Amino acid sequence: MFYFIKTPWWIKKLYSEGIWSIPSETKTCYLTFDDGPHPHITPFVLDQLEKYNAKASFFCIGNNVQLFPDTYKLILDKGHVVGNHTQDHVNGWKTSDDIYLNNIITASKYIHSNLFRPPYGRIRKRQIRALKEWRSDMKLVMWDVLSADFDVAISSEKCTRNVLDKVRSGSVIVFHDSEKAFPRLEHSLPVILNELKKRGYSFELIA
Repeated sequence: MFYFIKTPWWIKKLYSEGIWSIPSETKTCYLTFDDGPHPHITPFVLDQLEKYNAKASFFCIGNNVQLFPDTYKLILDKGHVVGNHTQDHVNGWKTSDDIYLNNIITASKYIHSNLFRPPYGRIRKRQIRALKEWRSDMKLVMWDVLSADFDVAISSEKCTRNVLDKVRSGSVIVFHDSEKAFPRLEHSLPVILNELKKRGYSFELIA
């Protein structure tokens, strides 16, 4: 499995429509969680965030919102923001433009947000244009640092180092509140929050 922990400059330039990081004059980073909500894992994440007065952005799958509406409501009740991550976690590179956009529109019935993150980060330029034509205020949120918590081949320690070694002020960081990621997330998230807090970082919402 190949992926970049730190998104290279040339990818950011190629997909300049995306929000990869958010410039800040203070030590700020932006925690994001993909693929939820999950009835057990998402509350764990919310509890950890609360310990550090941290806010985060949750990119939710429409099907999961339908399955676990109380957990979805809990995210909002705790003062976090949500974003659209499609209805069925579809891969834009493997999906026709019409089906892809319709999948986003279906998810929007349950996820009321102008933030969108493509599953796997895979979206065609035509799909970006179609997204903007459908809703001009939609923001394409990508990332600067990947924790790789989804990778079953790495340890929680490696997941932790991925973030702590690459984070910079303004970084958008990706985690997953999913069953696949949880064996690493459970151990790495508390350590990362504690260490970044010690370094003077605050954790803010993407708006």
